[in-house]
Amino acid sequence: MATEDISMDAVMQEFAQDYVGRAQKMLAYLKERATDITGDPVALLAAADKYCVEKDRRMMHVGDEKGAIVRKVVQELAPMTCLELGTYCGYSAVLMASVLPEGSRFITLEADETLKEVAEEFIDLAGPQVSQKITIVNKKSEDAIPALRDDFSVDTLDFVFIDHLKTEYLRDLKLLESQGLLRKGTVVMADNLKVPGIPDYLEYVQNSGRYQTELIQAKLEYSEMEDALGKSIYSG
Repeated sequence: MATEDISMDAVMQEFAQDYVGRAQKMLAYLKERATDITGDPVALLAAADKYCVEKDRRMMHVGDEKGAIVRKVVQELAPMTCLELGTYCGYSAVLMASVLPEGSRFITLEADETLKEVAEEFIDLAGPQVSQKITIVNKKSEDAIPALRDDFSVDTLDFVFIDHLKTEYLRDLKLLESQGLLRKGTVVMADNLKVPGIPDYLEYVQNSGRYQTELIQAKLEYSEMEDALGKSIYSG
C-alpha cells in the first residue's frame, strides 16, 4: 500500500509541475509580444488562444469557445461581486473582468504560489482597467472562502465561477452555502462537467432543490471533444 501511495504522490507531483510549466511557457510567449497586446484584453486573449492552438492544446484554462459562453453570461448579468475558484494562468479572470461594470470586484483563488505569480503577470498585460478589478488570493479554497467576509467585506456573491480541482467542486459549493455567501439569484458556473465530469457536483445542483441548473454544451478547450458548462441559479 505504501508503494502505491508513493507512486500516486509522484504522479501527482509530476502532473502539477507540468501544469505550472505549461502556464509559464505561455506567459513567456505572450511577454515576447507585449508591445502588441499590453493594455488590450481582447488582443491578449486572442494571443493566448493562438498559442494554445499552435503550440499547446493541453492548456487547462476555459479556452475560446467556452470562454465566449462565460463572457456572455457575465456581460448580461453585470455582477458587482464575483468569485473564481482556480485562477491558473489568469486567462478566465481577464476574460470576465474585462466585461464587468465599473466598481465591480473579481476575487480569484489560487493556492499555488508560482501560478499566482504567472497570473499576476498575465493580468497586468491586460492593463489597469481590467487588473484593478481583480484580486488574487494565494490560499486554498477551504481557507479562503470562510475568510471572504472578514478579509474583503463580502456580503454575498453575485457570480461564482468554479474551475479548480474537480474533487473540490461540491465541497466548496456547500462551503459557500454554509458561509451564507450565496443569495437568491446568485449564478454559479462550473466548467468540465462532461470532461472529465464531476458527477457528485452535477447530481447536487440538479437534484438538491437549491438550484435551477442548465447544462451548456461546448467543445473542450482547443479540441473537438464534447464538454459542458453548468449554469446554476441559487434559489436558497
